[in-house]
Amino acid sequence: MEGYARMAEHPSPQTAPPFQDVFTNYYAQVVRQITRITRDQATAEDLAQDVFLKLYDQDLREIENLGGWLTQAGIYAAYNHLRSERRRASRDGQQELPGGTLEPSTEERWLKQEEIEAVREALTALGERDRVLLLMKYSGYNYQELAQATSIDSGSVGTLLARARRKFRDLYQRKREGDR
Repeated sequence: MEGYARMAEHPSPQTAPPFQDVFTNYYAQVVRQITRITRDQATAEDLAQDVFLKLYDQDLREIENLGGWLTQAGIYAAYNHLRSERRRASRDGQQELPGGTLEPSTEERWLKQEEIEAVREALTALGERDRVLLLMKYSGYNYQELAQATSIDSGSVGTLLARARRKFRDLYQRKREGDR
């Protein structure tokens, strides 16, 4: 709340209009992306507000790829929220997670963690543009939004996305085969 008060009381003439434009242009996309991860609209809206408060504290001129920054910040916020919910549930001794699902076994958690690590390593091995394209596409962004966020021609998005998928698949398969 303190960030909102600061924005209202002391808008900087250099950052207030661009920030308002950024908020107007990206808020719905960030909420949609977080909702896909958390499966809860109200939580997604709260987390999106946190993301934009963090953005407000940044110098917008220092962020090269604003769409990519917001995408990563939204993803991190959503996963951090889910992690804290799981910790809270285990600390409270609950057997069920929010949503009524049973907590997975140790083996299932280990296998899932191994899978997540393989995906994370494959994504990390990709170039920045390919990684941003894939993360944004699977977060629900359309081709026009991808083109705008990555500063590439909208006609090239499909081709670059297909190449990024192929690179990811190859890296992922190599990682999975190396684990066996």
